[in-house]
Amino acid sequence: METSHDLDRAQWRKSSYSGTNGGECVEVADGCAASVPVRDSKDPAGPVLVLSAGAWQAFVDGLR
Repeated sequence: METSHDLDRAQWRKSSYSGTNGGECVEVADGCAASVPVRDSKDPAGPVLVLSAGAWQAFVDGLR
């Protein structure tokens, strides 16, 4: 199991469904093996939640 993540150089992306009105948005970072880092786009220096790839997929499937 991966226990640490170096996110200093992470490339964060926001959903294409996110508007530009400063609403509630999350960003995810690509390129982390077997995990998906998630953060609040309004607080990029804030905490990061790191989910397993399976947990992230279940979350996205639940949104559909």
